[in-house]
Amino acid sequence: VQLQASGGGLVQAGGSLRLSCAASGSIFRIGDMGWYRQAPGKQRELVAAITIGGSTNYADSVKGRFTVSGDNAKNMAYLQMNSLRSEDTAVYYCNAEVWTNWYTQQNYWGQGTEVTVSS
Repeated sequence: VQLQASGGGLVQAGGSLRLSCAASGSIFRIGDMGWYRQAPGKQRELVAAITIGGSTNYADSVKGRFTVSGDNAKNMAYLQMNSLRSEDTAVYYCNAEVWTNWYTQQNYWGQGTEVTVSS
């Protein structure tokens, strides 16, 4: 199973980006998916997550600006980021709970996509 994150780049403050996370491989079912970020010199932190049932939660710092969504049929997750700030600069990682059969579940990480917000 692989997670491929994409959509990062350089954007000016106030701009928008949309990140995508594609899961591929021997997938029976995708569970909860999340987006994390790690800025230089800081610990990795949860940005947003979406459960298999569609419930979402966000870090306080991104509430009202970021929206997480998922497409279970396509094994995809997205993070729409609006009103970007310089403090959103980080490497963004996607994470997913993946069942490879009825009783085997494992947590996977994508390789990260870099987001740089210039002020």
